[in-house]
Amino acid sequence: MATAENRIQFERKGTLAVIRLNRPDARNALSPAMVAELGEALAACRGGDVRAVLLTGTDGAFCAGADVRDFAHQLDEDGPEGLSQHLRSLADALHRDVITAIRRLDKPVVAAVNGVAAGAGFSLALACDLRLASSDARFLLAYANIGCTADGGSTYMLPRIVGQGRAMEIYLARQPIGAQYALELGLVSQVFDSANFERHAMETADHLAQGPTQAYGRVKALFDGSWEADLATQLDAETDAIANIGLTGDFQEGIRAFSQKRPAWFQGR
Repeated sequence: MATAENRIQFERKGTLAVIRLNRPDARNALSPAMVAELGEALAACRGGDVRAVLLTGTDGAFCAGADVRDFAHQLDEDGPEGLSQHLRSLADALHRDVITAIRRLDKPVVAAVNGVAAGAGFSLALACDLRLASSDARFLLAYANIGCTADGGSTYMLPRIVGQGRAMEIYLARQPIGAQYALELGLVSQVFDSANFERHAMETADHLAQGPTQAYGRVKALFDGSWEADLATQLDAETDAIANIGLTGDFQEGIRAFSQKRPAWFQGR
């Protein structure tokens, strides 16, 4: 899948889907059309033939956030009320078609942050299940720099990853966070040298695409559901999940492989 303007590039590598943000002239900033196309690409990953997703950017940037130049145009053309409606529409599409879609995908989504991740681009990375960073990666929430509140689920995800106090510090910061400090904060799980970053990110995502997909998806749902559950409810959810996973071919293969002392061959079923 590639749009006429190639704002989103979509390719399949076996059971791995690779989505690339591709607006290099704007450091992959998110326009309304780009958000819509990203939502379409994520929807294409719902089928069982896709077992993991790698999300990255082109031309040395992950995503610089929303296109602020477009905001300025809206303000000049339509005034504050028009800008407000534009912001509401863009945030609603981002939240519904992209952030929620990532969280509801029953398979791992890996963010390969190959450069700047700012504003909604930072939020987009936070929504993913695993974040890998190039040594050139930079993270900046950036909203406060233009007097804006945060969106893209960052006010939900960021405090849960780094704690509320540190999350507020990141929101208030005017300077970006480097890759190594992002690793220390737990924002990313691994940092790779920029020269070999794409290869390492692809290998990581491809390894997940060969894993027990149904178990990955169900644990992802359990983690997300745990924020609103008490312990008894969560334990019941775990009981249901582990009983149901016993019906899957991958779990049956996993226990046979363990008992036979051989590697498991998972098929995502």
